[in-house]
Parts: sequence; C-alpha cells; structure tokens
Amino acid sequence: MAYRATYHPMKFPHGLWGVESRLGAKDVWLETSDRVRLHGWQFDAPRAKVVTLFFHGNAGNISHRFHHIQKLTSAGSSVLIIDYRGYGKSEGTPSEKGLFADAEAAYQFLVKAGEPPDRIVVHGESLGCAVAIDLAARHPCAGVVLEAAFPSSRAVASRLLPLIGSLVVWTYDSTKKLGTVHAPVLVLHGESDDIIPIALGKEVFSLAREPKSFWAVPGGGHNDLIEAAGFEYERRLRDFYASLPSTGRISPPSR
Repeated sequence: MAYRATYHPMKFPHGLWGVESRLGAKDVWLETSDRVRLHGWQFDAPRAKVVTLFFHGNAGNISHRFHHIQKLTSAGSSVLIIDYRGYGKSEGTPSEKGLFADAEAAYQFLVKAGEPPDRIVVHGESLGCAVAIDLAARHPCAGVVLEAAFPSSRAVASRLLPLIGSLVVWTYDSTKKLGTVHAPVLVLHGESDDIIPIALGKEVFSLAREPKSFWAVPGGGHNDLIEAAGFEYERRLRDFYASLPSTGRISPPSR
C-alpha cells in the first residue's frame, strides 16, 4: 500500500519525450553507489552563476518537467534533472534509500564535472523536496528551493487518510534534517494545494534555519503552481539566486 501511494513512475517511452530536442537537452547517464544506471538531462543557461540540481515529484518522469526547466534556465540557472530509479529511462525500482542514493550520484556527478558546491542549488518538487533536504543535510550547497514541501510522508498520509494514514506510512521524515541544512532556503507553496496542504509547507519553513523565505502562491494548486505563479515564479527564483552567498562563504552541514 505504501509503495502504491508513494510512487507513480512513468517509464520510457511513455511521457513527453518530444520536448527533448526543443529544449536542447543534453543526455547524461549516471551510476549510483549500488550500480543502478540513471538517466538525466543537462541544460546550460547563458552566463549562469548557479546550477540547479532538480528533483521532481512522485509521478511521471523528467519529460513532464519542461515548464520547470524553461523557468529555471530563464531565471539564470543551468540545470541537471534526473529520473529516479524506475522512472523514465532509469533502471531499478524506487525506494526511499534508493532515491537518496540517486540524489547522491547526481550531486557527485556535478562536483566531479568541476561544479563547486557553492554554485549548486538543490531544488525539490513535492516528493523531491524530501530528496533535496536529505542531500542538503549531508552536503554543502549554495541554496535550497522547496516547492510543495512536507515534513514527512506520515504528515501527508494523516491528512489524506485520517484514520490509518499515520499508521501505514513512515517514510521521508525531514523534520530533523531541516535543522542541519546550512544554506539559504526558499519555500514555495500553492495556497490552494489540496494534496499537500499549505500548512505542511509552513511547518517545513518553521523547521528550516535562517536565512529563509516563504512564498504562498495565490491560487496555486499542487500540479499548477508554475502556471498560477506566472512570471513571478521566474522573478522570485532570479532574486533568490542573486541573494546567495559568494563562493567560499557557505558553511558545510554539521555532520
């Protein structure tokens, strides 16, 4: 039950893969520490001062995140987006431990390619927020963007299934990890999100360290936050990137 509630992967060739050429995506392949081969896309934004490591939500695959890619690159960030194990063209089967290993492989890919940690922005969407928080709690980064975040799967399940949710779902608990993230945090949440209520996003915000900021997107739901935000989404990201500390002034996580 927990697996079916948590993961809704779409395997290749299903998806919107026709956007790849239109976006100018560069195919990348990674291998995790447990030897799972992952697929991703890389995008170089002109004169970008940061590179975003993007972790998507629990459904679909990277081909469905073309709006995110367009907005992030327009805001001035290069992008690496990966499909978790079991999603898109990636091998394997998703699990909490597996997704954390996938994030680790993506981070190390950027570092080995010459990207300093103080240029890497970790950006999570929905389930990807838990992945982003876990990574940022273990490694230094320039900043963290959390979009439709939740403190734990248990908190979400208890809202969706009030009688049994908290008893059957125990994964992705970020409550203790948030306090160990030593990077600026931007939390975005749709005011009309009926899957992950904005109250959970505010709880995540309360647990994060300063400096941090919260943006409640008027009219934004769980799957249309970018559309509801309009141009303001891009502006907020651009301002966040511009506010990040200079190279060499980022404190590492205390682990």
